[in-house]
Amino acid sequence: MVFEGDAIWRVLAVLEVRTMPEWSVAEPRKLTFDEPVSDLHVRIVNGTVNVVGTDEGSARLEVSEVEGPPLVVTQQNGTLTVAYEDLPWKGFLKWLDHKGWRRSAVVSLAVPARTRVEVGVVGATAVVSGIDGQAEVKGVSGDTTLVGLAGPVRADTVSGNVEAQALSGDLRFHSVSGDLTVVEAAGSCVKADSVSGSMIVDVDSTSSPAEISLTSVSGEIAIRLPHPADAQVEANTASGTVSNAFEDLRVSGQWGAKRITGRLGAGNGRLKATTVSGSIALLRRPPAEDEPWEARAAAAPAPGGPDEGPRPADGTSGAPEDGTTDGTTDKKVL
Repeated sequence: MVFEGDAIWRVLAVLEVRTMPEWSVAEPRKLTFDEPVSDLHVRIVNGTVNVVGTDEGSARLEVSEVEGPPLVVTQQNGTLTVAYEDLPWKGFLKWLDHKGWRRSAVVSLAVPARTRVEVGVVGATAVVSGIDGQAEVKGVSGDTTLVGLAGPVRADTVSGNVEAQALSGDLRFHSVSGDLTVVEAAGSCVKADSVSGSMIVDVDSTSSPAEISLTSVSGEIAIRLPHPADAQVEANTASGTVSNAFEDLRVSGQWGAKRITGRLGAGNGRLKATTVSGSIALLRRPPAEDEPWEARAAAAPAPGGPDEGPRPADGTSGAPEDGTTDGTTDKKVL
């Protein structure tokens, strides 16, 4: 038989698929992959997925628990896949085969930090940390934790909650009823929408203006901005309450719809929050949190009491003998 033209390439493609490395994991097992890994795809039902980025060039997999059908592990063209054969990535959030839920696995993976990661969980907990490449997580009902990710992140859930810390890349989040909590966000863009889930976003960066856009129907929204802040602000709620910690912003509306608008700093960034019946709170990060621990300790009151300042080296109280003060007062923003 003679093959010509495109037929030769089709035959070679078939041979490549047939010869790609594949493992069926039906019991606890450890695997090491010497071939380069640029993409990681994980899809499991129940259990736990833990993905961590490392400085090593190889990837390692440990399946410590597995119940039900075996996990299929494949490696082809730089893509490492750990999944069930009947659980595709496309249409993942609509996978409702409850008979297939009778399975569980605990999977841990160490991959090069630059790897692009896709994780899908149904009723499972997912933890992704130390990844510099793009990361995408889909969850039907499992909770997700994201820590120290440098690349762009996308998280889609039905009812699972997402907690993120120290993200330096852009974050996009979509959920039906899952909550979003972001701590120490240093990325330039946070876009999130939910039907009934609450959203808490703590922005930790003052080096570049941030773009924050949060939308919810009935979920509560709370945003904490750094000091000094630099953003054009527009927050709206149709029937919820509002709370504002910035003197430069204006709160309008007494009954029904309420708005918080104005400009902070030069107004280079943008903050937009919208909810129908949920509450909105704009909080200010205290400047002291940006100071080194030693500086905060030196400025703290002495053990003698809250009104007693630091004592001089000679052991005196440091206050004028006539009982007067230096005229400074503490100010509190309500």
